[in-house]
Amino acid sequence: MSEPLRIALAGLGTVGSGVVRLLEANAALIARRAGRPITITAISARNRGKNRGVDLSGFAWEDDMVILGERPDVDVVVELVGGADGPALALARTTFEAGKALVTANKAMIAHHGLELATKAEAAKVALKFEAAVAGGIPVIKALKEGAAANYIDRVYGILNGTCNYILSTMEDTGRDFSDVLAEAQAKGYAESDPTFDIDGIDAAHKLAILSSIAFGTAVDFKPVAATGIRRVIAADIAQADALGYYIRLIGMAETELDASGQRRLFQRVHPMLVHRDHPLAHVDGATNAVVAEGNFVGRLLFQGAGAGDGPTASAVVADLIDIARGDIGAPFSIPAAELEPAAPAETGHRTGKAYLRFTVADRPGVLAEITAAMRDAGVSIESLIQKGRAGIGSADQVLVAMVTHEGPESAIAEALRLLEGSPSLGAPPLVMHILED
Repeated sequence: MSEPLRIALAGLGTVGSGVVRLLEANAALIARRAGRPITITAISARNRGKNRGVDLSGFAWEDDMVILGERPDVDVVVELVGGADGPALALARTTFEAGKALVTANKAMIAHHGLELATKAEAAKVALKFEAAVAGGIPVIKALKEGAAANYIDRVYGILNGTCNYILSTMEDTGRDFSDVLAEAQAKGYAESDPTFDIDGIDAAHKLAILSSIAFGTAVDFKPVAATGIRRVIAADIAQADALGYYIRLIGMAETELDASGQRRLFQRVHPMLVHRDHPLAHVDGATNAVVAEGNFVGRLLFQGAGAGDGPTASAVVADLIDIARGDIGAPFSIPAAELEPAAPAETGHRTGKAYLRFTVADRPGVLAEITAAMRDAGVSIESLIQKGRAGIGSADQVLVAMVTHEGPESAIAEALRLLEGSPSLGAPPLVMHILED
């Protein structure tokens, strides 16, 4: 058997400790599949004395993790620290400058700096792999780069954040409101003490930017991704969606289109959506992730599984290491970095579809007429309209008005909301959730 693939591991949190356990528990199997053993030689983390439940005594320790990339006894660096910039980015750059490969689960770093790092990796003729950065243990990146490589991908979308999916599906099952379920998710470890990146859609947006680049051959670019989270979804929205035949899910969606001048544009949006109960994503619950890719020959592909956790994410990290041990380098984004096309953000006003709108309004005569007049004047056709009581509103003098529109342009909805802007009848900004039918 060939010489071992020697790795350095930066970050010994949940995933890093899981990588140590996995490499130890499945060492013989991994060596057979990789064609050689994979061994850890050096490690680094913030707290050297912390008990992580794994034996680290056989590994060299570096207080400065950036030094891992320069060690002569290391072939591959595994970065599991996180953060778009700072030490993680410094380690990645040092690793490529030293001519070594990098495996990372850092979706923020890849979303913000992926093009730069891919360019450095290709110049050094080493691998940059990041399967664990998107959807945990689901091998969706490998599937898009390899299994669906012969296809033009028309659209890629899915449930990309397990925390949000846990919250929404628990609200669905129990009828409880957002803040209550969020506190439960934090107590169970599904949500961080500061859940902003998750519940505001930023984590999902990082992942969507990566998937878009691989699916469409565009330069990875996080900035144009429009992200809206789930903070404003209330139990009444969940109940109303269910009555209409939908479930609410936070969906990241990307597709390309040509504008009137023939320029290619990229649509990327993370947004809570009403998903028809017949759609496969409607029944993805708990902390599960799922990704749908639609190819021009292969049709619809669905990838579903655990999107986080030590076991699934460590599995994705080690799968990347096995590829490197086999000699698989390849372009990080499937196409060489120099050939990735810049894509201008797509305009959304012309996009057509149905939408759910929820208004919190003063409980007095004439308010409903004001809303429907704004819809009429903007050209929005209403399919159904429901006025609910005060339950879930939190105010004795306000009620909930919800409606579903007929299919029409998003620009019409935006115009209707503009006409209602500043109205004293509205107790809060309206909530808009687009509808995913198929």
